[in-house]
Amino acid sequence: MQVSFVRIHKVFFAALCAALFIGSAFGQVGLRNAMDFDHDGRADLTVFAPDGGLWYILKSNGSGMIVQEWGAANTDVQTPGDYDGDGIGDISVWRDTNGLFYTINSSNGTITTTEWGQSGAEPCSRDYDGDGKTDYCVISRVGGVMYWYIRKSTGGVTVRDWGQTGDFAVPGDYDGDGKFDLAIQRPGAGPNDQAYFYILNSHDGPTVVPWGVSRDYAVPGDYDGDGKTDIAVVRDGGTPDSDMLWFIRMSSNGAIRVVEWGVTGDDLLTQNDYDGDGTTDVAVWRSSTGVWYIIQSSNNASVAREWGFSGVFPVQAYDTH
Repeated sequence: MQVSFVRIHKVFFAALCAALFIGSAFGQVGLRNAMDFDHDGRADLTVFAPDGGLWYILKSNGSGMIVQEWGAANTDVQTPGDYDGDGIGDISVWRDTNGLFYTINSSNGTITTTEWGQSGAEPCSRDYDGDGKTDYCVISRVGGVMYWYIRKSTGGVTVRDWGQTGDFAVPGDYDGDGKFDLAIQRPGAGPNDQAYFYILNSHDGPTVVPWGVSRDYAVPGDYDGDGKTDIAVVRDGGTPDSDMLWFIRMSSNGAIRVVEWGVTGDDLLTQNDYDGDGTTDVAVWRSSTGVWYIIQSSNNASVAREWGFSGVFPVQAYDTH
């Protein structure tokens, strides 16, 4: 099921598959917490092995690793998040065959089973109500329309149509109010036609931004550290082993950042906050070698770290679309 819901996983497998908030960077903290399993403020390198359904987590605090059997390759999608609001990532999957989320709560080690969605839906859990806890969410595409079903941790349910057939979900905190906004990337008719981002800001309503082309992958993140998700895409070189280009539109000043990082056909996109400075780092995971290549935003240093092996894939790619 991972292949069905994340475009970049299609490419990969075809070729080979809170807590306390500080300052205004609410959305970035929420994304980091989803992958921060040791509570040190940094995303941990994490891969999932379909053979055995194992999560391999390398703790960034230096205290070793976590190996957890959780989920099945053919039915489950990895849905990490901070569901119990303790500032630590919870291991979680959504099962397509029965519409159930299975979550291991980091706060007490208990297991939560939550029925939400049905077969064919797309899990998209984020913190939509701004309370520091990840909300269960699935998207169903019915009659050419995308319907977002959000089960809020503060109570109640939100159902909203946003998007249409062919669009890709790219939720983020684009207005910096601490709540994730519904957002989609809409491709044009051809692979090199203009693409558009349609964002339903929870603070001040809808926004439409032309950015990238149809064949680009969306990689939302707060790349300038201002507490707002930046619109960002990655364009592969079109041929195997060609370079990837990141095009990032900075929300702080409207500047455009272009970064050459990654290799077409071999790398998966794994942007997150690995150095704990509150800013998203440009990052990829190389499937042929199991090496993570990260540009640390804190000092612009390039870091290479081996974690993974043939046949696994990085869980961080859940936020690539």
